[in-house]
Amino acid sequence: MENDFVKPLTVWYNLGHRDLPWRHTRDPYKIWVSEIMLQQTRVEAVRTYYARFLEALPDVRALAACPDVRLLKLWEGLGYYSRVRNMKKAAQIIVSDFDGKFPADAGELRRLPGIGAYTAGAVASIAFGLAEPAVDGNVMRVYARLAADESNILSQKMKRSVTEELRGVLASSFGQPGRPGVYPGDRDAPTETGAFNQALFELGATVCTPKDPQCPDCPVRLWCRAFSEGRTETLPVRLAPEKHREEDRTVLLIEDGGRTAVRRRPDGGLLGGLYEFPNLPGIVGEEDALAYVRRSGYEALRIRKLPEAKHVFSHVTWRMTGYCIMIAPETENGGQNGWIFADRAELKDVYPIPAAFAAYANLLGILVGKKGKERGTDEDSDSRNSML
Repeated sequence: MENDFVKPLTVWYNLGHRDLPWRHTRDPYKIWVSEIMLQQTRVEAVRTYYARFLEALPDVRALAACPDVRLLKLWEGLGYYSRVRNMKKAAQIIVSDFDGKFPADAGELRRLPGIGAYTAGAVASIAFGLAEPAVDGNVMRVYARLAADESNILSQKMKRSVTEELRGVLASSFGQPGRPGVYPGDRDAPTETGAFNQALFELGATVCTPKDPQCPDCPVRLWCRAFSEGRTETLPVRLAPEKHREEDRTVLLIEDGGRTAVRRRPDGGLLGGLYEFPNLPGIVGEEDALAYVRRSGYEALRIRKLPEAKHVFSHVTWRMTGYCIMIAPETENGGQNGWIFADRAELKDVYPIPAAFAAYANLLGILVGKKGKERGTDEDSDSRNSML
């Protein structure tokens, strides 16, 4: 790839881009937090989470020491909870092995839990000025159009090829890896390599969008083969993913007069370690739901049907129905089936409930999953890895 587009792209970015809070710092911790949050989540949804997270956990040592329940509560509604679990593991390694300082080396960053090539490249270039590419879905789309590349944008082979191509562009445009370059006048201004990578992100998110790209506003249209060939609507090539499966579930709001039962999900697998309302596989009738409660050692007083709901994960859709079941308080037997009876304040502030159960939590006046999302879609041009 020719380098002629690099200067107009970075000039365009520095003259005006979205004012995002993580673009006002070169602190690697703050950049890392933003990049992990932006995976599969829209920019506007991340703003509130980012400020709240950094207020609670202002540095890597605070994150490393944060209790798991508190950490998951801070992440509640953002989805893909393995991200924040890996963040804590990485933070603990940074504290123990690097004295609390992020390694200024992309290879060392990639060895940390939850940090892949993209995140390592983003932190290395934005925080430390290293000539490392950061290739996400937006960047893949921009590259495919610039080069009129017809390769499958979902393939890892294509991603590796784009990464190496852009590594060469960075090295030839900004010098060898490790050369720091900072725009003068602002100590928190982006490094040269960081500005270039963020310009690619910005271009893909705001101009070179999946549908209806705004080519007249594009600073690099003169170098774009897809534009010159009239192929911006057919590129990139993105093969349709396989259909994911659907599962039916019956959710139970079991109440004893002011408190509601929740239970902790196993650590491994989907939504591991989070708290859920008791639920049963399949769609069960009232009698089966009541029988389940009685088998658990509780006296069921009455039952009420709840609305149906649906939640879409990246690989499975839950189709849910539910019941509210009132039990006699004196029958509580201390944690049968792992149930914990929590009042509204505890459900709101203590127990992290995933967005999958938002429809039923909302019936209790508990808002979860309204600030983030658990699955990216092609319409979310601001999300990181979901946007191809």
